[in-house]
Amino acid sequence: MDILKIINRKRGIFDEDIHLKEEELKKVINKSSFLVIGAAGSIGMSVTKEIFSRDPKLLHAIDISENNLVELVRELRSSKGYISGEFSTFCIDICSDIFENFLKNNSYDFILNLSALKHVRSERDIFTLLRMIDVNVISTAKIISLLEKKNSKYFSVSTDKATNPVNLMGASKLIMENILLKSDNFIFSSARFANVAFSDGSLLSGFINRINKRQPISAPCDISRYFITAKEAGQLCLLSAIFGEKGEVFFPNNDAEIKLTSFSEIAMNYLHEIGKVPYECKSEDEARSFLKTDNSDKQWPCYFFESDTTGEKEFEEFYSENENTDFNKYKNVGVIKLDDKKEFELENFLEAINLIRVDKSAETNDLIKLFRNFLPEFNHKDLGKSLDSKM
Repeated sequence: MDILKIINRKRGIFDEDIHLKEEELKKVINKSSFLVIGAAGSIGMSVTKEIFSRDPKLLHAIDISENNLVELVRELRSSKGYISGEFSTFCIDICSDIFENFLKNNSYDFILNLSALKHVRSERDIFTLLRMIDVNVISTAKIISLLEKKNSKYFSVSTDKATNPVNLMGASKLIMENILLKSDNFIFSSARFANVAFSDGSLLSGFINRINKRQPISAPCDISRYFITAKEAGQLCLLSAIFGEKGEVFFPNNDAEIKLTSFSEIAMNYLHEIGKVPYECKSEDEARSFLKTDNSDKQWPCYFFESDTTGEKEFEEFYSENENTDFNKYKNVGVIKLDDKKEFELENFLEAINLIRVDKSAETNDLIKLFRNFLPEFNHKDLGKSLDSKM
């Protein structure tokens, strides 16, 4: 499957920057120890493979998915083989006491945190939202406290949804950036990037599952996104982790290659790529019924709809007009320099979250109000529907 063709691209965005930095990358990685958190997700796997291929002194990979960690090891052994240093995986929840003890007993030159609850559909209930805040926000605060006396460079992935956020997922990552900015004791960097095409749990990955299970494809027709490959996501994270200075957030910067594309166009491209002819249906019922007809041998049903669910923007953006950006530092990577004068009352935020956590009558709106108090730029609109109400 030609992913670049499906997302209307001809070449990799960051290949030129990687080529220019390759010797320096190898030199740094050869002599350094790494911890990758969330290493078994699509982006985490990509970052881990980028580090592994340059023979690090030590590489530890952590994730909560035991099965995906096994697959990570199998893929590395089958494609790249072995490194001269130590490579180990650990099935650990970063929100747990076990992880705290693990980090206290180990030291690394670089720590890359790729863990995140990434779905906008997390807004459906307060319990999932509190878990999202634990992973995206609270764990960052804990890691900072654990690293205060360690000489580690820290990278934590952000998202383009953190720019002028309209959903709690994006807002949680913006809060994460603010928390990192408050710490004076270690160097950190981050990256905001687009939708990772065919990453685990993504709508595009769902297209593959729908075909394999003989089910119709469904996608919004009025929402456009930037798309990059998993390899490109790994490259961007690696560049930021190794070369990013304190408070720098890397993002894709190549207008000739990366353009806003609608999900419905990607769906059509995907079907053509796998040799199927899209058939546009007018309803979910028609799409489900179509596969029972003889026409399904030649055509595949698609249901495209206008979005009416909470937390969706018509298009995403990597930076806001108020942020300090540098487009000249790299060939195809833009850099945001976070404002170190920006105030964020972390202690008050954590205290307020804890109060909501123990309040049995707390609802999603309580979290929305709290986020608005701490993030004036948070422009949340509740449309009363979740993505779980869609096919």
